[in-house]
Amino acid sequence: MASVLGLLEEREAAARVRVEGLREEAARLAGVLEAAEIELERRVIAREELVEALAASAAETTPVTAVSEEAQAGPVAGSVAPLWRDGLEVTVLAPDYQRVLAVVEERRPAGQGPLRAREITVALGLETTSTKIETVRSKARRLAERGWLVQDASGAFSAGRRLVAAPDDGSSGWPSTTG
Repeated sequence: MASVLGLLEEREAAARVRVEGLREEAARLAGVLEAAEIELERRVIAREELVEALAASAAETTPVTAVSEEAQAGPVAGSVAPLWRDGLEVTVLAPDYQRVLAVVEERRPAGQGPLRAREITVALGLETTSTKIETVRSKARRLAERGWLVQDASGAFSAGRRLVAAPDDGSSGWPSTTG
């Protein structure tokens, strides 16, 4: 019986060593995954910024009354958020932006205070990794810069609409409230 017990102890020790090795490998892979997610997010933001810059450049040469076929087709996932103005429907925003806006606006009727990016991320049902939080923060910040949300000095977001100066009107490009 002692030899069977010794054999089981050897197998248990081998299993412990294997489990520890796999834990270390999983931790290493988690770090690699996080770095890859950060790189992906940087590339998404770079693409969005390029699209935004190209759109601003095209807007300078295109009459304001012209509506492109792309604009008529509706929002595209990953597209930039247009400047808010009276009569502009939420449906012009890409679905991700609509979801961020809905989470923040749900807070208004309850009279609760502004939301931080982490809280919005949780409300959207996303993992609270730094990459996901930064993605949500980027979208909320873009909505605030374009007048769809209000961002306070602490960086939290609340519901509200305001007109912002268009970048080609000679302004500094910083949002300004009108009233």
